[in-house]
Amino acid sequence: MNDRPAATPSRVPVAVLAASFLFNLGQGVLRPSLPLYLQQVFAANYRMVTLIPVVFGAGKWVASLPTGYLLDRVGRRRLMVTGLLLIAACDIASAMTGSYDLFLGFRALAGTGWAIFGTVAITTMIDHPGARRRGQAISLLLMSETLGLLLGSAVGGSLYQRVGATSPFVFEAASMVGAALVVGSWPPAAVEHRGAPPVAVDWRLLRGVLRVPGVLLMSATSAALTGIQTGVIVFLYPLYLLDQGGLRPETVGYLVSLGALGRLLALWLGGSASDRWGRLPVLVPGLLGYGAVLASLTLITHPMPLGLWSLMIGAGAGFVASLPTAIIGDRVAPPLQGIAIGWLRTATDGGMLLGPLVMGALADAADLAAPFLLAGALLGALAWRCRRHALRTTP
Repeated sequence: MNDRPAATPSRVPVAVLAASFLFNLGQGVLRPSLPLYLQQVFAANYRMVTLIPVVFGAGKWVASLPTGYLLDRVGRRRLMVTGLLLIAACDIASAMTGSYDLFLGFRALAGTGWAIFGTVAITTMIDHPGARRRGQAISLLLMSETLGLLLGSAVGGSLYQRVGATSPFVFEAASMVGAALVVGSWPPAAVEHRGAPPVAVDWRLLRGVLRVPGVLLMSATSAALTGIQTGVIVFLYPLYLLDQGGLRPETVGYLVSLGALGRLLALWLGGSASDRWGRLPVLVPGLLGYGAVLASLTLITHPMPLGLWSLMIGAGAGFVASLPTAIIGDRVAPPLQGIAIGWLRTATDGGMLLGPLVMGALADAADLAAPFLLAGALLGALAWRCRRHALRTTP
């Protein structure tokens, strides 16, 4: 099967790119400081730390597929603004509560807002007339997200250390409000879909999507990548830098930002290479390289090599990030792409639920090196499975 789509000549929806940048700027500030906040305020152990992305993923899991069905019935702009404002409200509430249980509830609601915004944004980039090439279009979205993460992560540790433990939550809330203003003030034609009529809420359509070759495999691949990202990179890697590298919170923020820089550098390369040479021939070596970098991190403890590994981890994640979504976008008919992306986000959120649970328990039971070794092995297994799929589907 040929995974190289033809180009379509038009402009990308800039409103979505701008909102995604602001959205992830706030996420980036909170990202390196949230595990530290949990340990400082709630005396959290590793399992309590990794429970945060579990409840966040549960909120996303509930909202993603319904959003895929409703995005063109309710309106894409309206849904994106709703999701952003919900996150902002949850950030303020999270900073004000002293109860860990309430904190979990607010992060779950924030996950619902994230799913609403994320599902609409990805679907818009896939099927909007502005997508010249699907791999490059998705890469543009991810690059805007990563640039926000890069800038936010660079200052997140310093903001936490110098301004106060709750300041990252306030900053993220302000970023979400800014993103909502960008989307809300943009002309509707910038984000609304003008193609096929809205899809009715018919669950039989989902079964048709799941029968498309490669959808289930790419859903599993995306779920694994997200489980590794949330369960290992976002929540355990900062603690690894503290425990194994003996670094200060400010330095941890800088190294996390290096990972975002590596992701930014590799995103366009991965999307463009897949448009030129095919999705699966690029995905398979990308998964193998990413797994090798994660597994070899367990041998590194000195601060200087840790900086290099942070860069390579981000590059490995970025190189493959757009490819499962692009493959599904290539193979699913345009009227069903909203449902397909809603399903993909639901499967991905399943990875966010299971990944942190498994990795956090493994870190508590063994040590912080074990999750990185398991992640490397899982990526190798996925590369093998994708290679077999490529051999079966290539004429």
